[in-house]
Amino acid sequence: MTDVSVIILTHNEEKHITRCLQSLHPFTNKIFIVDSFSTDRTVEIARSLGAVVVQNAWVNYATQFNFGINNTPFETAWLMRMDADEYVMLDLAEEINRRLMGLPTAIGGVYVKRRVFFLNRWMRHGGFYPIWLLRLWRRGDGFCEQVWHDEHIKLTKGQPIQFDHDIVDHNLNNLTWWTQKHNHYTILEMINLLNYRYQFDQAETVQPRFFGTQDQRIRFLKEKYASLPLFTRPILYFIYRYFVRLGFLDGRAGFVWCSLQALWYRFLVDAKLMEVNIRVGDDKDAIINYFRTEYGKDLRPARPEQVSQS
Repeated sequence: MTDVSVIILTHNEEKHITRCLQSLHPFTNKIFIVDSFSTDRTVEIARSLGAVVVQNAWVNYATQFNFGINNTPFETAWLMRMDADEYVMLDLAEEINRRLMGLPTAIGGVYVKRRVFFLNRWMRHGGFYPIWLLRLWRRGDGFCEQVWHDEHIKLTKGQPIQFDHDIVDHNLNNLTWWTQKHNHYTILEMINLLNYRYQFDQAETVQPRFFGTQDQRIRFLKEKYASLPLFTRPILYFIYRYFVRLGFLDGRAGFVWCSLQALWYRFLVDAKLMEVNIRVGDDKDAIINYFRTEYGKDLRPARPEQVSQS
């Protein structure tokens, strides 16, 4: 077994958790799950497969994941981030076993590629593959940036490298679940876009750089996207993904994927931003109060909750 432990956040993931954990077993048996009080069999299944599970009240993803980093019971040299609806391909598991422990000390993290499946089809085009994500890092040398949505692991020391093989993101829930989840994400995306302008907090995040790593380039492009006029940017985003980056090559599933991502999800974000402006205008304090009263979101820096082990 490689000297690496895996941190996973869960809430009602009984459809996915067995597949995820079994994909980790070829290279580690050290799995730490922070569960947000699931009401299904997630905890039972995870423990039956050897994972250590604690339950902790949800604040946001970054707070919950950093709680996992700070409270993992495993003293491994490396940590790894996984989502419950993801799994590690066998080629990547073998690469982790073969390469990870021999990396020079100057290497602080490892990027891997993520494949996204939607309606049981791999989204190979539209700029959705490869998506490079920093998923492995030396213990003590990384944390989850404190943003409201699309969080990344940020290295505090060392240089990253890339491995050759993939993890797979294949959620098995239906489209009703997907739209309900992304409707909630629109609130978080609104906060992120407003934060570029109002700087609600000064948390340390991935630095935007066009010629940096992929996550730095994506952050740079998101800041530019945030500066575009409302309702033009979802249309431009669809044109870019579906036509310029050849998303149409992914067939009907690709059309649905690009349409939902751009013309539904990002259009809904803009509509909700327009609603904020109509309700409270441009005053920063009024916007903070609006999100607190309407959505129960405190835009001030979040504070971790105390753990309740179960």
